[in-house]
Amino acid sequence: MKTNKIIGEKIKNIREAKELTVEEVAGRSGLLVEEIERIEDNIDFPSLSPLIKIARVLGVAIGTFLDDQKELGPVISRAGSAVESKRIGFTNNAQTDRKHMDYYALSQNKSGRHMEPFMIDVTPATAEDEFKVSSHEGEEFIYVVEGEIEIIYGKETYKLSKGDSIYYDSIVSHHVHGADKQSAKILAVIYTPY
Repeated sequence: MKTNKIIGEKIKNIREAKELTVEEVAGRSGLLVEEIERIEDNIDFPSLSPLIKIARVLGVAIGTFLDDQKELGPVISRAGSAVESKRIGFTNNAQTDRKHMDYYALSQNKSGRHMEPFMIDVTPATAEDEFKVSSHEGEEFIYVVEGEIEIIYGKETYKLSKGDSIYYDSIVSHHVHGADKQSAKILAVIYTPY
């Protein structure tokens, strides 16, 4: 995916501009050296959690990896404008490359933002799926546009239907997936302090 390659390149360019080694970023982020190398080399594309950890170490907002342009004023995302070229595929387990969500950035041109709004297509969970929870600093808001989702949040599991929403602290381990083997569409807003 073209977007994924751009993100890997941006991470590497920012890291090098800040004169940090892969080993330094790994040590400060708690990630493995191999994970960072695979991200920078566009072999793996991880979930949001590792990207947020890398962004914090590099001292940038996660949106920096997604930005195409810098717009100081408002950014408008028109209906139907979430085209394939804006799709960002996150995998929850980079080693298996299982894509369970397709993210469509809604504000990638906004400069200096603190929130990341996405429209997300969620694939259905299957019986053999093992959910790998993640956690990171910040907060998340999810609104179900279509279908049903399940959210594993700490020791609890919540089922949300069309029109339902949830707001939670991302530091608690969590996982979002389609419920009852259904696809879903959600609006998610992610806030990460930096």
